Amino acid sequence: MAQVKVYGRRDVWATRRREVSDAIHDALVRTWGLPADKRFHRFLLLDGEDLVAPRSDAYLVVEVVCFTGRSRAARRALIAAFFDDVAPALGLSVDDLEVVLLESPPENWGIRGRSGDELDLPYRVDV
Repeated sequence: MAQVKVYGRRDVWATRRREVSDAIHDALVRTWGLPADKRFHRFLLLDGEDLVAPRSDAYLVVEVVCFTGRSRAARRALIAAFFDDVAPALGLSVDDLEVVLLESPPENWGIRGRSGDELDLPYRVDV
């Protein structure tokens, strides 16, 4: 299981949500084997004065909230895909993209009326 939160300036990213979502989802599918039809993305777009950072106006923060269980190599592969593929696809410099992986045990999730550790997922988390 993985959910994505995208933070950026509204005036820069509001019209590019689909492009951003597609680039991020492609990286997750290729590196972690998430199903192509499982996309959970939230855009938290802010007014310029609500995103204070010493970066350009295009600065983007992506948080991937996921079940624990992926190997260090899998986590590194996803981060590499963000900088090798996602950033160039969106016209971002490496200084204007930050990625945070937040892992939580499946039993801390409530999904479809049950605890996450009781789910029978159609894909692997231990990659």
